[in-house]
Amino acid sequence: MSKPQPLDLRLERFSSRLNLRMEGNRRMVMGEIRRKWLVLQPEEFVRQLLIHFLIQDMRYNRNRITVERGVTIGGEPRRTDILVFDQHMRPFLLIECKAPQVPLSTDVFRQATHYNGPLRVPYLMVSNGRESYVAAIDYEAEAYKFLPMVPEW
Repeated sequence: MSKPQPLDLRLERFSSRLNLRMEGNRRMVMGEIRRKWLVLQPEEFVRQLLIHFLIQDMRYNRNRITVERGVTIGGEPRRTDILVFDQHMRPFLLIECKAPQVPLSTDVFRQATHYNGPLRVPYLMVSNGRESYVAAIDYEAEAYKFLPMVPEW
């Protein structure tokens, strides 16, 4: 299978919507979902841009989006970057965020798949802010198919 084309989400256009401030020498961002100040690490920057995209462009319900939700994998506690629930409160879309300088390799997609184990979402996404890929998961066939756009909610 040839490498799929990344989605053109143009996330940088949401940069001006981020609520930023300085605390000492640390740059902080107001988390759009958790409504608390967070250190603006590169991965957090990507996460906040994606959340704005989901709410503004995709019209996802902000009350169905969770950030750093705990999940147990092989007895070990882990946290998902972004998890979106459908209208029936079933896990719908799992998003793994990486810093912009981190290439989206097979290992990144594998990590997201690993986190998805207990959740069994129909859609899985990885993004470093510059590139984003989303796949539909077929559990019966044990396969996935890359999609040309983020699924409608």
